[in-house]
Amino acid sequence: MIKQWIINCNNAMTRRRHVHVHVRPEQLLLLLPHCMQWNGCIENLKEDVYLCKQCGHCSIARMRELAEKYQVRCVVAGGGRRAIAEVRRQETSAVVAVACEKELIAGIFATLPKPVLAVTNSRPCGDCCNTCVDPDRVEEAIRCLLENPGETDGHI
Repeated sequence: MIKQWIINCNNAMTRRRHVHVHVRPEQLLLLLPHCMQWNGCIENLKEDVYLCKQCGHCSIARMRELAEKYQVRCVVAGGGRRAIAEVRRQETSAVVAVACEKELIAGIFATLPKPVLAVTNSRPCGDCCNTCVDPDRVEEAIRCLLENPGETDGHI
């Protein structure tokens, strides 16, 4: 409960400063955990999310579609070090991160002061195995951080 409260506070502060945060699509990183990839998949999406065959077994295909729709960079991180390295890249100005509460909190603190909107995943098969995320929540976070969020008129 405390972990979710910290994530909610971070997201509220990031949204409040949105006037100063809006970024261009090429500056926004959509960061996904490797546990979101279906455990029976033979592709190594930690190297390139665009290797996804869009078979429908996991949420990666939908996240890839969102990345393409909004023209943001999408990375599947195999661990905390890789995730932090991606966030710290000079071209990354803001992040939409998907993970469990523990990883999100560690990442938020490790990458301050970069703005991060954190979206918790669901774990129907237990921790770190075939996790899922609500694509609408991810899209809402992307739209919140973008300068010009595209052709649809959603709200945050």
